[in-house]
Amino acid sequence: MADLRSDTVTRPTKGMRTAMARAAVGDDVFGDDPTVNALEAHVAELFGHEAALFAPSGTMANQIALQLVVPPGGELLAGADAHVVTYEVGAAALLGGISTRTWPSYGAALNAERITEMIRPAGFPSVPTAAIAVEQTHNLGGGGVIPLSTLQDLRVAADKHNIALHCDGARIWHAHIADGVTLAEYGALFDTLSVCLSKGLGAPVGSLVVGSRERIAKARVIRKRMGGGMRQAGILAAAGRYALDHHLQRLTEDHERARQIAEALAPFGVVDPEKVRTNLVPLDLSKHDLSAPALASAAAERGVLIAAMLPQVARLVTHLDLDEAGVDQAIDVLSDLLA
Repeated sequence: MADLRSDTVTRPTKGMRTAMARAAVGDDVFGDDPTVNALEAHVAELFGHEAALFAPSGTMANQIALQLVVPPGGELLAGADAHVVTYEVGAAALLGGISTRTWPSYGAALNAERITEMIRPAGFPSVPTAAIAVEQTHNLGGGGVIPLSTLQDLRVAADKHNIALHCDGARIWHAHIADGVTLAEYGALFDTLSVCLSKGLGAPVGSLVVGSRERIAKARVIRKRMGGGMRQAGILAAAGRYALDHHLQRLTEDHERARQIAEALAPFGVVDPEKVRTNLVPLDLSKHDLSAPALASAAAERGVLIAAMLPQVARLVTHLDLDEAGVDQAIDVLSDLLA
């Protein structure tokens, strides 16, 4: 099988498994797991922040971060197709008491001016805006990269209105590689970030919340409340550190393979290769006879797994475990089905 459903399907490499087996561990709930502590300090330093907190999942990391910057009953602005809105099963409302208002689905092509116009000040009869959340790279936006200048404009707007700016940075590593923007440059723009180790980087588990020392101290309490306190978590943290040390720069390979697939499928009118900049390849089937579920089902019968994200949108994701043979297989099968 050539599995292009997600970059979460990767398995730990031999080197990563060795690092996990050799990890020094303690009890992270007591704060004395040395491998977790080292990973948190390293990631915080990468993004130029004071502290970070290891969490079991990206959803938990996002929800912890949102609760740090939006009080119960406060308002969060986000994209209509943002992960924190669409794929976190209502957690912001249920767990954080957060009211969410969205802008239309632009993917990564955000309009900072229009978002700024949505901000409601304190004292307004409606719920005042407490924070803006953006997604870098953008999942339903086909792995699109939000330009640095747009993020800088949103930072200016957030400061002007005294609100927070959060980054769902599950795939921010890809943006860093694609645009050459340093992680510290990204970090300087946000009050909080969530960054994932178990997608393109290839670790089996784990994300981190990044922020100020004061916020991360509060985050530790929220994580415990949400059931995310782990004991000898250094075994997992070791995998994350190995991924950062060995798998970050190789993301260029995933980008190249995604572009290869996009160029091969472009003649069928389902994807624009110029818009494929990272490791996600969205297939727009709105003008095709096949729906996304039908294409996914037919491809699976021939050994290629893809994701049906929307009725007319399928997604292909390149990753650590997808080699050239898998890319060729995917191109051959999908070309035949789309022809």
